[in-house]
Amino acid sequence: MSIIEQVKNATGQQYNNFTSGTIIALSIFLGLFHIYYNTVGSISENHLTAVHYGGFGALCALLYPSVKAHSPMASRWPMIARWVVCWDVFIACLVMACCIYLIFFESDLYQRGVVFNAQDWLFSAIAVVSAIELSRRALGWLIPVLIVVTLSYVCWWGEMLQGLFAFPGLSLETLLFRSYFSSEGMFGNIAYISATYVFMFILFGAFLLHWGAGNFLIDIARSTAGKQAGGAGVVAVVASGMMGSVSGSAVANTCSTGVITIPIMKRVGFSPRFAAAIEAGASTGGQLMPPVMGAGIFILASYTQVPYLDIVAISILPAILYFLSIIFFVRIEARKLGLSAEDDAPSFRQTFQRGWYFLVPLVVLVIMLLQGFTPTYSAGIGILTIVVLSWFTSRPMGVTDIMISLVQGAKNMVTTAVLLVAIGLVVNVISTVGIGNAVSLMIGEWAQGSLLLALIYVALASLVLGMGLPVTASYIVLGTLSAPLIYELLVQNHLVALLSSGQIPDAVKSTLMLVSPDNLAVISSPIDPGIAKELVSSIPAELMPILIEQSVDPVLLSSLLLTAHLIIFWLSQDSNVTPPVCLTAYSAAAIAGSQPMATGFTAWKVAKALYIIPLLFAYTPLVSGDWSLSFYVFFISAFGLYALTGAMQGYLHGPVTVFNRILLLMAAMFCLWPHEQMLLGFLACVAVTILALWSRYQSIARASSA
Repeated sequence: MSIIEQVKNATGQQYNNFTSGTIIALSIFLGLFHIYYNTVGSISENHLTAVHYGGFGALCALLYPSVKAHSPMASRWPMIARWVVCWDVFIACLVMACCIYLIFFESDLYQRGVVFNAQDWLFSAIAVVSAIELSRRALGWLIPVLIVVTLSYVCWWGEMLQGLFAFPGLSLETLLFRSYFSSEGMFGNIAYISATYVFMFILFGAFLLHWGAGNFLIDIARSTAGKQAGGAGVVAVVASGMMGSVSGSAVANTCSTGVITIPIMKRVGFSPRFAAAIEAGASTGGQLMPPVMGAGIFILASYTQVPYLDIVAISILPAILYFLSIIFFVRIEARKLGLSAEDDAPSFRQTFQRGWYFLVPLVVLVIMLLQGFTPTYSAGIGILTIVVLSWFTSRPMGVTDIMISLVQGAKNMVTTAVLLVAIGLVVNVISTVGIGNAVSLMIGEWAQGSLLLALIYVALASLVLGMGLPVTASYIVLGTLSAPLIYELLVQNHLVALLSSGQIPDAVKSTLMLVSPDNLAVISSPIDPGIAKELVSSIPAELMPILIEQSVDPVLLSSLLLTAHLIIFWLSQDSNVTPPVCLTAYSAAAIAGSQPMATGFTAWKVAKALYIIPLLFAYTPLVSGDWSLSFYVFFISAFGLYALTGAMQGYLHGPVTVFNRILLLMAAMFCLWPHEQMLLGFLACVAVTILALWSRYQSIARASSA
């Protein structure tokens, strides 16, 4: 069998020889091109993103054809099907042509004084229309409709509106220029993130998983957690967390680990619905677990200008807290069902000795990031480490394996690349017309200065957007629209805290006196938080930046901006597990053979921490404080989540009475609700511990009496 045939079989190519060969060749070229120019090569950002979209747009046209190869139309009218294949190849060529035109003829446009000629009109229109069509093929109808609505708003119906959303309009030529030639359009910053950070880490994961690290991670999880009662569910949580930290995709994580973990959970006694829900919730958490954390985390780093490594560091404790919340569900459900340990769980020592070298590339990646190398360069060296290290193991990677990894990585990237390029059209409109400020003002007016209400509105918006948008697109849109408002409210809360404590600089007192001389008597000593909030809300918008500069440390401001985006990033994940549209839960249900909607509701309950932990971001120093405060919040919150799980399930080590469930809810509230009295949190932890021990005692007593 030839190398090409081996690659076709390994990557699941089901097309004719010409199409399959083109897909393989283009995938290998894209992989090598991106590795080279993200490590040692040099190329302009516009040219890199043009090649990125040209290649992946062509792959999308071929991988998502107009007519499926096994559709009734293809079998009934093979001649028409062949013409459709030619049409898809033609679209792929058009996509590459419009990107080649941008590379070679962009300078001519500026020499003409940015006046369009016929070719500029043609290729810019092809680029925009192809982005709409390819996103429809790969992602469904919502994103194309969103693009059409936003583009038509700019050049047509925006001028028909009145009030906050009225816009005078742009000419079609200006719109196409900003969409195609400008660095703010489809080849702008978001496309650049896709061509650098996102694809390099997806390639790194593809090489690592093809080498065999996936099975090793699952075996490690089984060896550590499988030997305890209900450990199969804990295995699913741990394995999905480790796999998701590499793959960065919730649905791919579910499909890859779920085929192993869900049957194991069903075999030991978990219901199919619960097994699928646990896998869906844990796979969703894979996008929250460092180091990869999905495509959105690189966009978050770009928005906040916070180094990627810093985001990874502060995301560790929240991610662990999320997985602990799911493990609590697993352990309590296992006790309710009286499940036993997994009999055939492998030995940790033997498993680790057999595959410890799979961890070396991850260690190299982390060390290089700590040494200050860029994430893209670190990922490139990580890929090289995988290949070279494999030659000294029982699983050496040859030319065929490298080609398979490149092709698999490119295939995994297609939908993400098309999405991030296409959504750049929407972001360009939002930044052009300033609609983000309008939405922030609208939510701010509804929230009446309340951060909690603003978070509830953003959570509802993320749920609605998540019904049709992928998680990354949902985060981009929400981050652009609502992050400024959440950031502003976080800063105002900090100012209220300063005024309440009386710890404000003299310069701030002078600024407040500009608002009203009566403020001097109010702020001369610590004041009631309600009065402080009224005082902050009365400050004119033009004085607020001066006040913030005088009273808030720049490092803290950066931390608050990061907190705002992390809140939105976490809330954007809820569409994976929240009905009626929850692709991760539906994928798990298909593997488990359970009802999709029922699985979705169970997954939503299991993944409740997606809503609770963002509240901790907003109101506690979980991500904005020093490590001692972060660990304190982590410790108290873990008890709170455990108490909340027990109250929801009506079970700890044994059945919990209604009165005890009320006590558990109160303990959870004290642990999770923000407060400054550390004693209350400690007492709540003691209460949870006592209830757990008492529940276990009752369970043992009932068993002995029986």
